[in-house]
Amino acid sequence: MKLTFFGAAHAVTGSCHCLEVNGKKILIDCGLQQGQDEHDGNTLDFAPNYIDYVLVTHAHIDHSGRIPLLVKEGFNGRILTTSLTAQLMSVMLRDSAHIQEGDANWHNQKGKRAGLPPVEPLYTLMDAEEAIQMLETVEYGWLFDLCEGVKVRFNDAGHLLGSSTVEIWATENGVTKKIVFSGDLGNEEQPIIRDPSLVDDADYVVMESTYGDRNHEPPESYTGALAALIDDVFAQGGNVVIPSFAVGRTQELLYFLREIKRDGLVQSLPSFKVYVDSPLASEATKIYSGNLKGYLDDEAIAIIQGGENLFTFPGLTLTQSTEESRALNDDKTPKVIISASGMCDAGRIRHHLKHNLWRPESAVVFVGYQGEGTLGRRLL
Repeated sequence: MKLTFFGAAHAVTGSCHCLEVNGKKILIDCGLQQGQDEHDGNTLDFAPNYIDYVLVTHAHIDHSGRIPLLVKEGFNGRILTTSLTAQLMSVMLRDSAHIQEGDANWHNQKGKRAGLPPVEPLYTLMDAEEAIQMLETVEYGWLFDLCEGVKVRFNDAGHLLGSSTVEIWATENGVTKKIVFSGDLGNEEQPIIRDPSLVDDADYVVMESTYGDRNHEPPESYTGALAALIDDVFAQGGNVVIPSFAVGRTQELLYFLREIKRDGLVQSLPSFKVYVDSPLASEATKIYSGNLKGYLDDEAIAIIQGGENLFTFPGLTLTQSTEESRALNDDKTPKVIISASGMCDAGRIRHHLKHNLWRPESAVVFVGYQGEGTLGRRLL
């Protein structure tokens, strides 16, 4: 029995662990690194065709983003995750492939002028599509045999729709050890999703530690504080620009903004507009608005049963085209712009920062973790 770390050991992101049992190699996550580090986390330090299984804790790209690369380089095993994670991965991996192809095209345009050889994208849309077709789904609480001597169970990690803590019972040479991979653990009392399920026992725990250098504050809704900030900025005629991860954090923001609208907490411009300027976030929000039986917390279920939509309210627009995105900064009416990427390293958010950072009446609001080496961290 052997455990090797191929990601998130030099930095927070790029999770990838390999457990070897009875001659089988099992990857737990295979994520892209975000931000800068001395170690190149976007290559693979192992032979993909020797991997037998991939267990995916959740859809965020720093946990799933190298799976198309794995497939591109020869992996032909099984990929298992929860059904909601598979749905979210289907949009996130396609989006990631689009970014990889776009980045390669940009580098080649610049390199051609400098006489440099062309570069290939890390992976293509075709690679992502092939990976998506390989996804197999399980549900929370199922205890199943993965292979000889290995039993697995996915439990709710309370971090993102479909996110999991993975319990593995591995038996080799008559000895059984229980290894728990935390994935990203959510806080208690978060909106929309259920609290993390508790795991009672383990021989070894492999735990993510994004916020491992601090104690969490007691959980509370930031509806009031966000409403006060929006009110103040709108009174000055500015925009509120929010860099946000397209999956999870954006939907949480929409949930709070629905409450702000419903309760009339913004007095300076009660009918204010909210724009989600991210095609990926728009696709993810559609999934969040689908069949979520077995994934929502009691409060969210009660809202739905009362006839409300968790993420829709008057004044909300999901922009699609780049022309629509650019037009947001031609319109001088104060507004909330939620845009990806969450750490400001790519995507449409950089366009909105360019048009609003210099405006003293506008505000840029960070609502998520900013990794070392990212533009978001530099701005903070």
